[in-house]
Amino acid sequence: MAQNSTQKDTSRNELKAAIPESCFQPSLPGSVAYLARDVIYAAVLVYGALHIPNLPARLRLVAWATYGFCQGLVGTGLWIIAHECGHGAFSSYRRLNDAVGWTVHSILLVPYFSWKITHARHHRFTGHMEKDTVFVPPTEDQYASRKRTSIPKLKEMGQDAPIVTLLTLVGHQLVGWQMYLFLYKTGGKSSTPRRGHDTSSHFNPHGLLFTPDQQWQVVLSDLGLLLMAGVLCYIGAKIGAANVLLLYFVPYFWVHHWIVAITCMHHTHPAIPYYSGRAWTFIKGALGTVDRSFGFIGRHFFHDIIDHHVIHHLFPRIPFYRAEEATNAVKPLLGGAYREEKNQGFFVALWRTFRECRYVHDTGGFEEASGILEWR
Repeated sequence: MAQNSTQKDTSRNELKAAIPESCFQPSLPGSVAYLARDVIYAAVLVYGALHIPNLPARLRLVAWATYGFCQGLVGTGLWIIAHECGHGAFSSYRRLNDAVGWTVHSILLVPYFSWKITHARHHRFTGHMEKDTVFVPPTEDQYASRKRTSIPKLKEMGQDAPIVTLLTLVGHQLVGWQMYLFLYKTGGKSSTPRRGHDTSSHFNPHGLLFTPDQQWQVVLSDLGLLLMAGVLCYIGAKIGAANVLLLYFVPYFWVHHWIVAITCMHHTHPAIPYYSGRAWTFIKGALGTVDRSFGFIGRHFFHDIIDHHVIHHLFPRIPFYRAEEATNAVKPLLGGAYREEKNQGFFVALWRTFRECRYVHDTGGFEEASGILEWR
């Protein structure tokens, strides 16, 4: 794919100079206010769920389903605030950021420091076929091997049957996050700081994902999860395992459905290329993202992470409540290199993306030519 000249000529320093300095300054009172708002939302929902009147069975089912969906939206917002902490965008105080991030992510059963480490590599190497840590697509050869067919037959096959795609998508959304945490699925082959043959895991301090000086952070992350597991067991003993399932684990799966969907949609689009090592640059990778929209839910509950993700990859320390201003400041410089798709429903776009973006194809010879890979 021929790259837009704006993408080649505009440096990160030029983009930064176009953004008001205030966009890079997190407001501690503002961040705490958003955190408090989400905590209040979550508490009100739990209180309401525990005081659901003695409704008929069908209405109780609807009430619990509504609770799970709504709490999942709130939990996703809390997840994103902890994500801001990991980037240092919550406040100007590193220890406070990590304390808040560790607490909130641990409550959501996310290994905060372990994820923070690999997520930082994702930002450092976005769009790099070997070094990106998440949603690295299969090549044509890899995809054909998975399907146990040849490349010519693969091209004749066209898209998978809709029912197969649907089942794959459901599995992807249900357990994709857990597969990433436990098995490091979709990470690039050279994305770990150390080489070896053991299974990469965000929970193993001695695994391939971490350097020796990072091991204590993994232990601290695991400790947070153990403490939360103990809290859940204690609550289960008081109110029953069924209530814990409905109050906590149904929203838990909603939260990680949204996180997987959002991440996938930001980095997977027919117009977004991936790059081999010699073709990749930080700017190319950061601009290999797309801004989308999820209406009120995206802007209110998900803290604008869907609507303004390109700027987040260019400057991850910009707080989410400054992202729109920063995006508008750099748009004129980026020109055609800036991508957004806001005229299509989020779920329609997710389905289309999952159907159309199956593997990447080298535009001119992965080893000999451009090293730019496009979706097929």
